[in-house]
Amino acid sequence: MTSSTVTSSQSPRPPRPNLAFRQLRGQRSPGEFAAAVRRSAREIGERVSCDARYVGRVEAGEIRCPNYAYERVFLHMFPGRTLADLGFAPRSSVRGRGARETGDTPPVAHPALPAPGTTETPGAYEPYDTPDTQDPYETHDNYEESDVLRRAFMRGGATVAAVSLGPLGLTYEASAADRSVRRVGAGEAGALEEAVRRIRLLDDRHGADGLYRRAAAPLRAAYELLDAGAVRQTTADRLHAGAGELAISVGWLAHDSGRFDDARSHYAEALATARVSGDAALEAHAFCNTAFLARDAGRPREAVRAAQAAQRVARPLGSPRLMSLLALREAGGWAGLADRAGCEQALARAQSLYERGRSEADPEWMSFYGEAELEGLEAQCWSTLGDWPRAARHARRAAHLQNPHFTRNIALYTAELTDDLARGGHPDEAAAAGMRVLDLLDEVQSSRIQTMLAATARVLLPHRRASGVSAFLERHASVPRTA
Repeated sequence: MTSSTVTSSQSPRPPRPNLAFRQLRGQRSPGEFAAAVRRSAREIGERVSCDARYVGRVEAGEIRCPNYAYERVFLHMFPGRTLADLGFAPRSSVRGRGARETGDTPPVAHPALPAPGTTETPGAYEPYDTPDTQDPYETHDNYEESDVLRRAFMRGGATVAAVSLGPLGLTYEASAADRSVRRVGAGEAGALEEAVRRIRLLDDRHGADGLYRRAAAPLRAAYELLDAGAVRQTTADRLHAGAGELAISVGWLAHDSGRFDDARSHYAEALATARVSGDAALEAHAFCNTAFLARDAGRPREAVRAAQAAQRVARPLGSPRLMSLLALREAGGWAGLADRAGCEQALARAQSLYERGRSEADPEWMSFYGEAELEGLEAQCWSTLGDWPRAARHARRAAHLQNPHFTRNIALYTAELTDDLARGGHPDEAAAAGMRVLDLLDEVQSSRIQTMLAATARVLLPHRRASGVSAFLERHASVPRTA
């Protein structure tokens, strides 16, 4: 079955040069600026394939709004500026309006354009890629959040009336089910992958509580796409991987919002999907999250076993950073078992693997894993073992190192610091750190962080007379609890 062509009644408008972005480049060549972008990406744990051609396309106005990975990098490079300040259009206005095949179709050639304000012609730009060949870290103007793909993602077995991606999460409305059998293509796979990225971005900024229930409908649709079948095997593989990653993302939203049984079910679903499709990377990710959940749910031995299983699966993938994170998951389990020696060995292995640096084999979902997360997870281990000064030292460093984009993680690390200080006999410092967490709760909705703060408040009650403690307790008591 061939894919239908979606046409538009409006002719495509010519791109408008992005002069603001060109000005920010200054005297650097497009190649030099691209290298600076890649360096900035590494600083915050992102991975982008930026080169002179990409810079040229941005400056020429062909990329009206960057994808989420590039957005994080640009905002890190130019702190205090918004995407609008950088010359980009609002994301909500960037929709795919031109005629385009959404299935497995050949790429459409795109004309070469020089970078504005330079004499350099970066050569023929690469064609608009179909989703099967598209660079996952690069999104073209007529692909990013396109109406075609958003409809396609939700269409597997149902006719979609409305799909929107609001500032705090996914909303989904569907009309009566359309049970006609159809074969899905690369467009649906691409939309599914973009939905996973969007959920992760929103979770990084706002926490899980406002997202979990709204992410359930896309997950159901993802598995309907699997049932419908794909045109090509490569697309089928992407659909399996995308559905599994979405199950993990939704499972994490349940995990972070305290719905442990739901999280366990979603992680098991992802693990089954990985086993069916023979996807070792997805299987390692599912085991990784299962280990984390088991630790949080008070099943430390299961956490150790799941982390060790993840390491066995992940070892041939060739990513030291992934192996480092999995060693940290194992360390958390050993800490829960009060096995200090086992924990220290796993922590040492995690540090050694981390120091090997990044690799092309690092999974996309690991963008959160940098030095701050390494410090934060080690802090949790020492806290579990009751070594409060050591835990506080690592938690403080984690909060300091965390990129501002990851608001939820900053709140999490600071909440960990608050508890470590309170239990370590520093109530005044704990109260000050707790106030910083409360400030962040205006942006972050996380039952996990609220639960941590509630436990800390109980520890601080006997120290109400200490400097700042009474003010913290009163303000904490006034914070609405997440349902």
